Amino acid sequence: MDLSFDPDALDLSPYHHVGGRRIAATGPGPTMRRPSDGRAFAECPVGDAALVDRAVEAAAAALRTSGWGAAHPRERVRAMQRWADLMEREAARLARLEAVCSTRPVAQLVAGDIAVTAEQIRFFAEFADKEGSDVVPTAGTAFGMTLSEPYGVVGAITPWNFPLSMAGWKLGPALAAGNAVVLKPSEMTPFSTLFMAELAERAGIPAGLINVVLGDGPGTGAAITGHPGIAKVSFTGSTAAGTAIMETVARTGIKPMTLELGGKSPQLVFADADLELAAGAVARGILSNAGQACVAGSRLIVAEAVAEPLAEAIARHMADIRPGPTWDAATGYSPIVSRRQLDRIDAIVRASLAAGAQCRTGGGAMEREGYFYAPTILTGVDEGSPALREEIFGPVLTVQTFREEEEALALADHPTYGLAAGLFTRDVSRALRLSRSLQAGTVWVNRYNRSRDHILPTGGYKSSGIGKDLGREAYLANRRSKSVLIDL
Repeated sequence: MDLSFDPDALDLSPYHHVGGRRIAATGPGPTMRRPSDGRAFAECPVGDAALVDRAVEAAAAALRTSGWGAAHPRERVRAMQRWADLMEREAARLARLEAVCSTRPVAQLVAGDIAVTAEQIRFFAEFADKEGSDVVPTAGTAFGMTLSEPYGVVGAITPWNFPLSMAGWKLGPALAAGNAVVLKPSEMTPFSTLFMAELAERAGIPAGLINVVLGDGPGTGAAITGHPGIAKVSFTGSTAAGTAIMETVARTGIKPMTLELGGKSPQLVFADADLELAAGAVARGILSNAGQACVAGSRLIVAEAVAEPLAEAIARHMADIRPGPTWDAATGYSPIVSRRQLDRIDAIVRASLAAGAQCRTGGGAMEREGYFYAPTILTGVDEGSPALREEIFGPVLTVQTFREEEEALALADHPTYGLAAGLFTRDVSRALRLSRSLQAGTVWVNRYNRSRDHILPTGGYKSSGIGKDLGREAYLANRRSKSVLIDL
């Protein structure tokens, strides 16, 4: 099947999806541009507080009338499994709707994002009848138990870098746990999420359980997170936006939050590592989605003795990229999401060079249509370098060297972030020892980036977030417990 397509042939009229119905866009909104060629093609509507009210009311009504949260858990399981099946059958359309306006190449979406998201939907569905209430030990004259129940209406906000995958992270555990959802996708990449919601209803998930309201963060996002009818918030995005959400929740009413935020993740390579394996993994860790991932392995920390051959091998991998428009099935390297982000990446690189860094490869925008930045390696960086301090969100890898293990750990410990870390060594004792010591919510050993082991939760330390997505923890985060004690 040829997945390549003509982006101008798609009908891309933005709308909101509330209560099972398409709500037409009203009023001007942010201009939407295709990262692959920079062309404007639509304006994203901005849902106001009144529309958010309507979405929350629709979600609450759907819970009442459908009995979704109180129904037999296997009913939720079956509906969600049908939903996953439909996503796989409609993979080509889903991929086109996402690829046209995002940074995700269409072939990678079909082989990766969509297939993995369908798996995750099934994974979370199976928790519905396997996690529940407990009888607890009490005196013989009493009966004690903890009841597990859904929150009700969950508010979710997803980023532009992996639109469909992130929607799956939010919708899967929330629906499996018996909740309804009001979700705001990024104003730059809403279309696959809208179609995903329609597929859920085609699969038998009651209309109104998934509501998609388009808009921006300060307006629409704040209206969702601060709404009194939203019982729990789940967000993936920048640390700055997560901080704003925490402020909104503190001001409008306390509620639980799951926040997966920014990262500046280190990749530690020791002299005993398999250097070819490490080079490929390090390169993929920064080149995947052109570095536009919260877990991007943007800081290489390598033993001095092998620094030069490793950097040379990584540079070879970087030279093998296949940039192109996201609607071309042959494309293997992503554009940057916007001109603004492209300019920001370049400004950080230039500031770092002015501060003393050296550019081994790359270091500027690629001379082609669209927003493409060349894979970049910066050496000679120190603690004051902007490239080392800031989350660049682009294909920029900094290189630092060490001689002793303690020095490597010290370099890996970022003052702000603690989302993920990579570790390359043949020494099992060192791998176990450092896995305990690294200040990161996820540590990968002799690999980098997530697998299809959905049971492994993801989340960060420090300013990289609160709570966990994926794993059993994500399902339990969408349930609350109530203690009951009965005197007999």
